[in-house]
Amino acid sequence: MSLDVSPALLEQAERGEVDEADFVDCVRTSLPYAWEMISSLVAQLKVDGGAFADNQTPPPDEQARGQLLRALASDAIRGALQRHFGVRLAFQNCHRVAVFPLDSSVDETLARFTSIRGQLLNQSPELRDC
Repeated sequence: MSLDVSPALLEQAERGEVDEADFVDCVRTSLPYAWEMISSLVAQLKVDGGAFADNQTPPPDEQARGQLLRALASDAIRGALQRHFGVRLAFQNCHRVAVFPLDSSVDETLARFTSIRGQLLNQSPELRDC
């Protein structure tokens, strides 16, 4: 299961529209490693500036890796996180998360990061089975 959904949040979904803040809180508590990773990258981007901030350290275990995959593979979760933090998220391999500002001046950098070439250049034997 991707998220630990409270009965109240499930009831909200069954009734119709879900409050996005409630959904984001569910993501925060259900996927703490992914949340902390993205939060820290957003903070790094704000402090350091630049075109993007990224993580290049593999997760400590399979549970953490699974959290990143669930957070970034789900359109709903990824979209909610991008809106919450006011960034664009990019993902390579099973751990390289990057946050980009919404500013269109970094569009070319984002395109390079998410390109086929960028993906191939980010490969290594250690990441073969991640």
